[in-house]
Amino acid sequence: MMNCFFNNFVFNGSKHIVNTLILALTIASTGAFVPETTLYPRVDPLNIAPMKISPIRVSPHATKPEYLSNTSPTSPPMGLSYQDSKKSVLTNTDEATLVQGGSLRTWSYRSPLVEQVQVVLSSDGRPLDADVELWHGPDNAPYKMRVYVENGQLRSFNCVIATPRGPNTVAIRNIGQIEFPIKADVYSKNVNSPSFNCVNSAKTIQGGALRTYPFDPLVTSVEVLLKTDGRPLNARIELLQGPNNNKQVIELYTEDGLDRPFFAILGTPGSGNVVRIVNTAPVEFPMSASVAPHSIDRDMASGVGGGDVIIGGDIGWW
Repeated sequence: MMNCFFNNFVFNGSKHIVNTLILALTIASTGAFVPETTLYPRVDPLNIAPMKISPIRVSPHATKPEYLSNTSPTSPPMGLSYQDSKKSVLTNTDEATLVQGGSLRTWSYRSPLVEQVQVVLSSDGRPLDADVELWHGPDNAPYKMRVYVENGQLRSFNCVIATPRGPNTVAIRNIGQIEFPIKADVYSKNVNSPSFNCVNSAKTIQGGALRTYPFDPLVTSVEVLLKTDGRPLNARIELLQGPNNNKQVIELYTEDGLDRPFFAILGTPGSGNVVRIVNTAPVEFPMSASVAPHSIDRDMASGVGGGDVIIGGDIGWW
């Protein structure tokens, strides 16, 4: 009996000593026994106030480009010379990418907010021959273009591609020889849009038919807008300067001309420029075409400066 009582006493005493030592070590680790020590409460790392993010306010009447950029993407006003309008387009772009002959470059946009992009192709004066495609998903190219320009410096290729329901990828392949590199740039801010005159001057072109649009030498660039009622769009756009003298040729295909219309700005320096549009689709697939002036040479319109000699013309005398 005495042995059992003695064993219980020793066990309880040892347990009390161990608890006392644990308490002392715990207090010592907090610095309570160190003089002039400030204790700071521990903060739960998960108990952090969430960062306040102000929502982006979008006007219900805003157009697509208004919430994609800080500035309103208006077209250059009438009266701009071709060089001025060309500079206004190129100043919105980032540094252009050099695409060597036979090479491929891609620009991907994963955000669904990017609903249209602008493609600018140019060269240092050599011919430009490229394939431009829009990839939407694996093995799906709903938008294709074959572009040829005789002089990529004088007449750079400039078009707008609709990219609804991202992600989308724009692929540009230089199909020219290695001696003919091109400069390519694709951007989604400050994208050009058709003017009021271009939108309201639409004419129907039946399948297999063509229509020509001659322009005065004062016009230094024109706008071309092609679309359908939702059917596929197959067309050939040519810029001629003289008989059978193609300065720029675009072979276009889009699987939905209403969802992904074609809009481009073609440079027309000099005189005798004619835009010819051919609907290469069957008769069951008509399309709507609009061609309107984009910029006018102010010096030629006022009779100041040079320009081509117009036989029998009276430019600048009114």
